[in-house]
Amino acid sequence: MQYKRILLKLSGEALMGDRQYGIDPKRLAEYATEIKQAVDKGVQVAIVIGGGNIFRGVAGASAGMDRVQGDHMGMLATVINSLALQSALDNAGVETRVQTAIKINEVAEPFIRRRALRHLEKGRVVIFGGGTGNPYFTTDSAAALRAVEIEADVILKGTRVDGIYTADPEKNKDATKFDAISFEDVLKKGLKVMDTTAFTLSQENELPIIVFDMNKKGNLLKIVSGENIGTKVDL
Repeated sequence: MQYKRILLKLSGEALMGDRQYGIDPKRLAEYATEIKQAVDKGVQVAIVIGGGNIFRGVAGASAGMDRVQGDHMGMLATVINSLALQSALDNAGVETRVQTAIKINEVAEPFIRRRALRHLEKGRVVIFGGGTGNPYFTTDSAAALRAVEIEADVILKGTRVDGIYTADPEKNKDATKFDAISFEDVLKKGLKVMDTTAFTLSQENELPIIVFDMNKKGNLLKIVSGENIGTKVDL
């Protein structure tokens, strides 16, 4: 395998499937199958999921809600998604642990770096819920932070598109795809890969990011096997 330890970043919206909101059990099962294929090959998998399918703190703030309260609600949404994915992985026969940045001892372990590393070394999937535990930080930032902490080889950002384009391919038919691009060029061209905090953290720690289509069967296994899928952002 090209990568021994990965941090998979999934958006909350990805869990909706064809629904307008919430969680699609069929999509969860599909993701669990993809993740299991990587685990069966000996890849250590950690996951961070967003909460946008349930609640976004920014959206709540724009509607007059206190931003800090809204972000805390968003963190709880990510925990709900984490538990849902854990259940799907359990059903697929993959041993999984959820660790959260905010203490909810009845449903998940608190985030403890050494414990997370131990789980990974034993072949368990670790899902990090609750973001960073702080308001004003996105789950992109949580993904970059956790990836650095667990010494992941790469951040794999699963999206609906198959990589990074010169423009939004869903809106611009003339947009062209990058197979590989440097951190510096992403910034120069003003491309949206992750939020600035997450992107800078990855760049400073020389942690590559691969943006790929998570909804295409087999893509995750192909990436960890070394195939050129999606767009790789590196030094």
